[in-house]
Amino acid sequence: MAGGTRNCEVCKDAISKYKCPSCLAPYCSLTCYKKHKETPCSKQVTSNAETPSSNQKPCPTLLLKRSLEVEEPDLVLPETKLQSIVLCNEIRDALKDEKLRQLIYSIDSATNSENELENAMKMEDFRILSEKILSVIDR
Repeated sequence: MAGGTRNCEVCKDAISKYKCPSCLAPYCSLTCYKKHKETPCSKQVTSNAETPSSNQKPCPTLLLKRSLEVEEPDLVLPETKLQSIVLCNEIRDALKDEKLRQLIYSIDSATNSENELENAMKMEDFRILSEKILSVIDR
């Protein structure tokens, strides 16, 4: 949904301003959120999984159920580049920082992810991590 707006999945009328923390369904107000929560989310996560802690790994099933939208498929990294990122000890060590993980989670779940990313790039730790990831990709 990069750059676009979406309607509330509950009332179907208003533009969504928020996303359900469990299933990422867009909603526009507290009233719609409460109505959405009347039935369990189809992609429900455990109560501790909203922001994974250092000793907790995200549920692979949840990750697979979430739909991904790619505007430019050529920008998707090949598996070998992703593996290089995973195997980089500097990146793995940086991701042990709880505040950095929460920042990444907030970018990922934000209604306007591009704006959140732009704000995050002003933070030194996030910028250093981003630069390290890019250097690993460029190898």
